[in-house]
Amino acid sequence: MSRALPLKAPGRLPDLSVVVPAFNEERRLAPTLQRLQAYLRQRKAEVLVVDDGSTDGTPALVQGLSKRWKALRLVCLDANVGKGAAVRRGVAEARGRAILFTDADLSTPIEELPRLEAALKNGFSVAIGSRALDRARVGIRQPFYREAGGRLFNKLVQALTVSGIEDTQCGFKLFEALAAKRLFARQQVPRFGFDVEVLYLARRCGYRIAELPVRWENSPETKVRPVRDGLRAFLDLGLIRIYDLQGRYQGL
Repeated sequence: MSRALPLKAPGRLPDLSVVVPAFNEERRLAPTLQRLQAYLRQRKAEVLVVDDGSTDGTPALVQGLSKRWKALRLVCLDANVGKGAAVRRGVAEARGRAILFTDADLSTPIEELPRLEAALKNGFSVAIGSRALDRARVGIRQPFYREAGGRLFNKLVQALTVSGIEDTQCGFKLFEALAAKRLFARQQVPRFGFDVEVLYLARRCGYRIAELPVRWENSPETKVRPVRDGLRAFLDLGLIRIYDLQGRYQGL
């Protein structure tokens, strides 16, 4: 179950929806939202923070800011179910003609958005940020063991699910709204493997996917736990293939 604050501006639909999944992000979220507000000030856009069952003051923070920023909306999940489930709910609630999801720490700056928007204007339905295509654009890097794990994960992704994409896990992805609604309606992996699943489904649907180099900086306060979350992500690759064999993606 989930709940969303009622819409406050029922006029013309926004050109862009920004979905921000958040779990216990009280400390990092305020500067992120301030940066989004400043960047999107001149645009017809909405920002949806999807609270994934936080136990800190994340919902109260967003509610407080939304009183002064009409484009900001809060969607609350009743329990912590995972980033994939949070993004899926945000996409379902989004009203924009294009839908971006981005991490709560803005590891990829919002100023990289025009790169992805240009791809959609050029006929792509999905545009994803990539740390692998130009590593010179990576500022603060991940610890070596996380980078090594990421490279191993990508080799398995290429072999088992989505070939030809160098970085499926960068948390900065833009979709045409109709494509996003269609893909996330069938997306089922609740946690970190959801990125791969959505791209796998996009390939099944025949959508053109643009992978573009973006600036990125590792946050020292990242919520990712390399062993636990890495193992889950590896297992998710198997789940995607199992779900496909079970026919859960039929009818896309």
